Amino acid sequence: MRNTPKSRLILASRSPRRKYLLKQAGLAFDVIPSTVDENEITVTEPDHYVRYLAEIKARDVAENYPSSWVLGADTIVLIDGMILGKPLCRDDARKMLKRLSGRTHVVYTGFCLTCVDRGRLISRTVSTNVRFKDLTDHEIDWYIHTPEPFDKAGAYAIQGLGTFLVKSIDGSYTNVVGLPVCEVIETLLAEGVIGQTIGEAGYSEP
Repeated sequence: MRNTPKSRLILASRSPRRKYLLKQAGLAFDVIPSTVDENEITVTEPDHYVRYLAEIKARDVAENYPSSWVLGADTIVLIDGMILGKPLCRDDARKMLKRLSGRTHVVYTGFCLTCVDRGRLISRTVSTNVRFKDLTDHEIDWYIHTPEPFDKAGAYAIQGLGTFLVKSIDGSYTNVVGLPVCEVIETLLAEGVIGQTIGEAGYSEP
């Protein structure tokens, strides 16, 4: 797929996983990360919370690029009514993985597509149930001594070494990685941001 003439897509995120997923989908896009401080946002119901974060991230970038389509996103892990963010240290990662061990948790990703000049803002939340295997202390200790858990919500990456932690999923796999590609592509097509022509993918960063 390629952007239609005079249509520019911007990813308002520095997430390498979201960049990878969009490139795999064959999209051409620019990367201009949002400057929104997530710590200042009040936590509400999970599905509303991630959608709101996605919206304010997209709006933050769209203000400076009003003729472009901007895509914002946010992902959280929820278990026992608790949101698991990115672990601060190995002990924090260990506690998260012990909590997730042998149980099912929910991954929520909110995404927002907006274009100021066209007066359009579309946002959705997608959820996926993820079940972990029963983890031994040895397995957890090995995993947290890799770099992988420390920039991931819930302290794991399903697309990386952390794939061995996951027994099953119910729902979108790419949603767990960080972007529900099926729903995003549906929205991009519906809004005419991308066409049906297959082309060379690429992205650029400022």
